[in-house]
Amino acid sequence: MRVVVLGLCIAVVLVARVADAQMPLPSAKPPDGATLFKQQCAVCHTLSLSEPARQGPPLVKVVGRTAGKIEGFRYSDGLAKADFAWDEARLDAWLTNPQAVIPGVEMAYRQAKPETRAAIIAFLKELN
Repeated sequence: MRVVVLGLCIAVVLVARVADAQMPLPSAKPPDGATLFKQQCAVCHTLSLSEPARQGPPLVKVVGRTAGKIEGFRYSDGLAKADFAWDEARLDAWLTNPQAVIPGVEMAYRQAKPETRAAIIAFLKELN
């Protein structure tokens, strides 16, 4: 009897291992730019010029816009004096380390993951 029970246990283990090997779990889908924006940016930024500004300026049509120039928003001195337009490279550098782009700015957010930055920037480009 012991031999039969032991044999059945081994058979169950082997079947389970074969089934695991044949049926890999689906990989998790990374969040899209809109979801990442809501999770990481929307606390401080809106996507509409008609909504009241939050801690940061509205980001609708930010790609191609001159930095520090939304009417009615009070920018830090460095951003108010900025002399560039936001493009993908600047936004990537900004999201990586805002203080490295413009020393003294008040934005504390930093995103180390290139794929997360790319998804957020792609989403912002879609809004243009």
